[in-house]
Amino acid sequence: MTFRGGTARRVPALVAAVLLVAAGTAGCGDADDGGQPAPSGASGSGNAGTGTATAGSPSSGSAPADPAAAEREIKENWQKFFDPNLSNAEKAKYLQNGEQLRLLLEAFNGDQRGRQVGAQVSAVRFTSATEADVTYSLTLKKATALPNAKGVSVYQDKVWKVSLKTLCALVGMSGNASAPGC
Repeated sequence: MTFRGGTARRVPALVAAVLLVAAGTAGCGDADDGGQPAPSGASGSGNAGTGTATAGSPSSGSAPADPAAAEREIKENWQKFFDPNLSNAEKAKYLQNGEQLRLLLEAFNGDQRGRQVGAQVSAVRFTSATEADVTYSLTLKKATALPNAKGVSVYQDKVWKVSLKTLCALVGMSGNASAPGC
């Protein structure tokens, strides 16, 4: 398995770098965010064109018909996506456009540290009926490596999924935005 430009060899190193950067920056943050790290590209940054409301501002849309059930599904699906024991085929079901990103998932799970990552969702705030801001913590060997990270969940194909921009923001923390699919 190779990617154009030799990316296949770089992705496991990229995953390791993301985890090392995450562990090293877990307590870092600027005064405006209450010390909570937010990967670049995650919701709540107020960037134009993200389609999400800034944290604390009114949302532009409505919540899903059953917000409690949607929140439960988001929490369960994020745990599944980051479950080191789940197959790539299963993880693809919980990632926005997951079928198109199978090579990235394969590379992520091909790395020893990637197989030890987990996630715990602590808060969900709906910005529309099909999108939610998510606060989560990444764990490495069950120890918190990146607390209170910000991400986005999207409702796609009748399933709440980890957004592509959330995964790419995590990958981008390593300084390499050329991962396949990002």
